[in-house]
Amino acid sequence: MSDTPELIQCDVLIIGCGVAGATAALRLAAADPNLRIVVLTKAEDPLESNTYYAQGGIIYEGEDDSPAQLAEDLVRAGDGMNNRRAVEILAQEGPRLVRELLIERYQVPFTLDAEAIPERTREAAHSTSRILHVNDATGRGIQEKLVAALRACPTIELLTGMYAVDLLTPAHHSLDRLAIYEPLSCVGAYALDSANGVVHTILARVTILASGGLGQIFLHTTNPEGATGDGLAMAYRAGARILNAEYVQFHPTTFYHRGQARFLISEALRGEGARLLNADGEPFMHNYAPEWKELAPRDVVARSIHREMLRTGASYVYLDIASVMPADKIRERFPTICQSCAEYGADPAKEPIPVVPAAHYFCGGVWVDEWGRTDLQRLYAIGEVSCTGVHGANRLGSASLLEGLVWGYRAAGHILDNLDAWRLVPADTIPGWQSTPSSHAADPALVEHDMATIKHSMWYYVGLVRSRRRLERALRDLNNLRQDIDAFYHAVRLDPAIIELRNAAQAAIVVARAAWENRESHGCHYRED
Repeated sequence: MSDTPELIQCDVLIIGCGVAGATAALRLAAADPNLRIVVLTKAEDPLESNTYYAQGGIIYEGEDDSPAQLAEDLVRAGDGMNNRRAVEILAQEGPRLVRELLIERYQVPFTLDAEAIPERTREAAHSTSRILHVNDATGRGIQEKLVAALRACPTIELLTGMYAVDLLTPAHHSLDRLAIYEPLSCVGAYALDSANGVVHTILARVTILASGGLGQIFLHTTNPEGATGDGLAMAYRAGARILNAEYVQFHPTTFYHRGQARFLISEALRGEGARLLNADGEPFMHNYAPEWKELAPRDVVARSIHREMLRTGASYVYLDIASVMPADKIRERFPTICQSCAEYGADPAKEPIPVVPAAHYFCGGVWVDEWGRTDLQRLYAIGEVSCTGVHGANRLGSASLLEGLVWGYRAAGHILDNLDAWRLVPADTIPGWQSTPSSHAADPALVEHDMATIKHSMWYYVGLVRSRRRLERALRDLNNLRQDIDAFYHAVRLDPAIIELRNAAQAAIVVARAAWENRESHGCHYRED
């Protein structure tokens, strides 16, 4: 990109290139080679995304399976709070798209069984074995194939190291003052090139948010560093409707090591028979979920671990697969997990490993209809940043990759059918980015401290177990902090760190406020009062 601000005009702007964004881009490009498609990712490497780090698998179909059976599992895991139309769409269309796109077209190297067909496993809260996997690195296997296809497509412009700053809406940005009377719409975005600090103006006939989740607003998370709620914050500032923001799923099992970042221990281990043990080496899930035990929905398992830790005074519990599966089979089935554990002197093939819950998946997000449309004209949202309602109050394991695939495909199809109705807004009606007059860079100590404050407030006050007093404290602290961050943002030179800090603060407030407003416990939103 140029060292001077540019005006980029395109047909479709896609912010994010995980499974949802990549699927949408590839379907658009395949259907119409004349479309100019621009895909932004703030990572330098487009493989870097929540998709890449998804270990467990993706829902397909079991031998004795049906759409109705999958729908029942989705609704049970979601505590009945699901959008039934979205559930029907996922159950009906998902397996077909896995077969047609991932297996046949992009040839994702799913692990095969003895008969050389994709091996199907079972995970928690699933009533049958229907999960496809690439050992324990399924997301990586999918993302590598999709990114390769993106790079090979001549009509897709993949821009890395590009941080979306804000969505462009005529009501907020147009030089025409009368635009405030028009229905809210999105006509593109401002984007910062992290390589040179230049902010470009990107105008698009339609924009797709596919920016992922917000796990990094919590102290402990399985999410990569870039998951700071950017898309949610930008959509909120633009005026989009946000739904189910209180439903943040905490994964029950992440590797525990004092002072170290958490990494995911896939629930596929529990699907293969691994047991949870307390500090005394005793199984405990039968005390909390006697019917499902370790295969209970994620929210149940996570809270059970939390309660057992409080009961025993321990900082973690243990996950034991070594006693139920041969060591060579464990290393073959879970090579990535074994390698990651080995870096900290642990070996799942020989002994139980220490685990704790951590923020994992955002079940809420920007409200969308069954085609991925938000309530802003020209703006779609797909993947984790969106809320189709398919997950309800708690996501069924391995449903995230499938949701991204299905709604990436559906959104692209709807755009193809309606693109002729949209035109680029005149370039002279949207001003270029107005830089702050300050030449001062953000003080990294202040950025780090403010981000740490957000993470601690969210973990202790808006975490696994919530209460009115905790949530009121969170909202008071976060609103005061957001005011300071906004002043900070406008006083310093724009850079990636200050963009993420601003977005994280806004996303945290959205989640905390939703949790405070909803006094009913459902799924992963648990109020002790």
